[in-house]
Amino acid sequence: MTDLPAARPRAPFFSSGPCAKRPGWSLHNLKTDALGRSHRAKVGKARLKRAIDLTREVLEVPADYRIGIVPASDTGAVEMALWSLLGARPVDMLAWESFGEGWVTDVVKQLKLDDARIITAPYGELPDLSQVDTRTRDVVFTWNGTTSGVRVPDAEWIAADREGLTICDATSAAFAQRLDFAKLDVVTFSWQKVLGGEAAHGMLILSPRAVERLETYKPAWPLPKIFRMTKGGKLIEGIFEGETINTPSMLCVEDYIDALEWAKGIGGLSGLVAKADANAKVIHDWAARTPWIANLARDPATASNTSVCLVVADPDVVAKGAEAVAQVAKGIAATLDKEGVAFDIGAYRDAPPGLRIWCGATVEAPDLQALTPWLDWAFAQEKAKLAKAA
Repeated sequence: MTDLPAARPRAPFFSSGPCAKRPGWSLHNLKTDALGRSHRAKVGKARLKRAIDLTREVLEVPADYRIGIVPASDTGAVEMALWSLLGARPVDMLAWESFGEGWVTDVVKQLKLDDARIITAPYGELPDLSQVDTRTRDVVFTWNGTTSGVRVPDAEWIAADREGLTICDATSAAFAQRLDFAKLDVVTFSWQKVLGGEAAHGMLILSPRAVERLETYKPAWPLPKIFRMTKGGKLIEGIFEGETINTPSMLCVEDYIDALEWAKGIGGLSGLVAKADANAKVIHDWAARTPWIANLARDPATASNTSVCLVVADPDVVAKGAEAVAQVAKGIAATLDKEGVAFDIGAYRDAPPGLRIWCGATVEAPDLQALTPWLDWAFAQEKAKLAKAA
């Protein structure tokens, strides 16, 4: 297969974060009234509150849950939750990819909690969720493993009568997968994932039970200023009304609002989920009929509809060993980047060598359809190089 495919993706942006901007995005669409003004001025607070209110509407967050804009992207939001809430109860930590492993490191090596059980699975699989004690222990997990392409199928494994808290890193799931908020006490995500917003800002969603923990439990360790959500034993409500702990970028706020308004226009959460599902189906179906590639997710029921992770499965390449597999995967990503066909589709650095193609709602299905012949073409080029080198 030497001839170049006839069609090219209109938008070759398939990065898993920061993700593609919404279709039709333009910097000129963003409002600028709040720029150059204090974020604590009336106009700034109004726009921050607008971002929170739209988040609640589009994501269908229950009315009694608090939503706050916090520093340092999803990482900052998760860290705030871990350092502020954990330690009151034993905790089960779930990890099946790099970000979950990062939260394990925080809890075990930084917070040094005495009773932390680590429940893991290799890339491509989920841990045995039946091992998790969701009733009496706190639980920390990622809903969608961004670097493994594996997600929890639902929240049925979480006890409805739980006594502990569930802390969920949902950064590549929010706005693409339905989150069962009745089973979740802390939900975090960042703007730069599913909606393609600009980075550096995180979202922290707290259930009434999480608020109660904050107001009744004081961690044994000191908390940095950017983690503090209470004062005098009471929740700082302003954080959840747009009075951010530190100075946000109002340009990023406007970009997030633009993405949320677009999301409303395509049918809200239902429209976003449907679009991500349809996008992922393009890649999943192609992988299923293509012998040289395979989905890293072992079980189709747990395969992500956003960060679709793939591995080279061609027997001739695999027979040459892990180094050859990695060489082919990296070569495909580099070749398609050079051709301007697909940017940033290499596997995450800690994941098995392969490809990672973002299929969230800001990506268009025709672009994914146009991409697949290029993937086949690039693989043929890389396999030929491998054979020639031998």
